[in-house]
Amino acid sequence: MLQKDGSYAIVPHFPLGVITPAELRNVADTADKFGISVLKITSAARIAMVGFKEEQLDEAWEDLQPGVGHAIGLCVRSIKACPGNTLCRLGKQDALGLGMELDKRFHGLVLPNKCKLGVSGCLNNCAETPVKDLGFVGKKGGWTVMVGGNAASRPQLARELCKDLTDDQALAIADKVLDYVKANSKKIERVGRMIDRVGFETFQTEVCSIL
Repeated sequence: MLQKDGSYAIVPHFPLGVITPAELRNVADTADKFGISVLKITSAARIAMVGFKEEQLDEAWEDLQPGVGHAIGLCVRSIKACPGNTLCRLGKQDALGLGMELDKRFHGLVLPNKCKLGVSGCLNNCAETPVKDLGFVGKKGGWTVMVGGNAASRPQLARELCKDLTDDQALAIADKVLDYVKANSKKIERVGRMIDRVGFETFQTEVCSIL
């Protein structure tokens, strides 16, 4: 990503912000090798490495194998997840497990506008689910699916689409929602604005018909 000073930033993709000690050491070693002095933990739990010269980019990506970048542009971008019941005593559902599967399926999926996903393992919504285009909240009875949120220049809170879903049902709804968005959204139209335009009940009936 081009920066205002003419340098470039590299943002390796570590799904959900989960990183191994070896991967973290490799990031640090690569930063040292190329004289990168700014490493920023982003709001999407990524590591932005700022200050590369253009001619350094290919070699840096090679050093950062597998060299997959964080998605940017009009696509599914960050998929944010809390520790869920894997690590947190408050977690009701496996946010990391569902989040990893969502990342495998949808990271970088091209859409009419950017789309952000959040997976929170309990009602505390540590993954900021109410301001995600598509979000999942873990409750005792299963997953509650939220749609239409964003925290952009015109903030909008997500609305409850369906609830008490298993992991498989939650993934099926994610497939259906993103297929619907891809087919029905206008260019540069966030999910919430699209739902407002077509009508929430129409949208809900269409995507929840698989349940």
